[in-house]
Amino acid sequence: MAEPQKMNLTGALLVAMPGMGDPRFDRSVILICAHSHEGAMGLIVNKPAPEMALGDLLDQLDITCATRLRQQQVHFGGPVETQRGFVLHGADYRSRLQTLDVTEAFAMTATLDVLEDMAIGQGPEPALAMLGYAGWGPGQLESEIARNDWLTAASTPKLVFGTEDDEKWLAAVRSRGIDPLGLSGEAGRA
Repeated sequence: MAEPQKMNLTGALLVAMPGMGDPRFDRSVILICAHSHEGAMGLIVNKPAPEMALGDLLDQLDITCATRLRQQQVHFGGPVETQRGFVLHGADYRSRLQTLDVTEAFAMTATLDVLEDMAIGQGPEPALAMLGYAGWGPGQLESEIARNDWLTAASTPKLVFGTEDDEKWLAAVRSRGIDPLGLSGEAGRA
């Protein structure tokens, strides 16, 4: 079997193909935050965490919040370290501690100060708060793409932050000019 092609998908969207076989990723749209020869890390942007609002998370962390953000939905970022929090946001916000620049449009912060800033109305907007992340070891993501588990698409703030969660998968597929009815989970062979 040929070695998968080297690629850098940092900032791209992964769109789960039908028939992937892993129910945790069914119809997932994942923004890849980091991708190198060491592996990849991304956040699922279209799966709300069941019955978890940002206010609930802030209460657990003893962060006082009286803003409208209390009702904001927390998302399931992926199946790895599901107790760890991440905030995906526009690139204009900088944590006092550490922020990872993903692209010119996106950044990610995983330090508590971002939630404290959000609670007092000085945090990033737009932003998605998440628990957990999706991760791949060296070459794993490339192999999954070669196996036709994922479609890649360009990320845009409108798709990530301005589209309803239940519409993001379809919007990401259509952004590639693909009719979702024509998608198959089977890889083609020449």
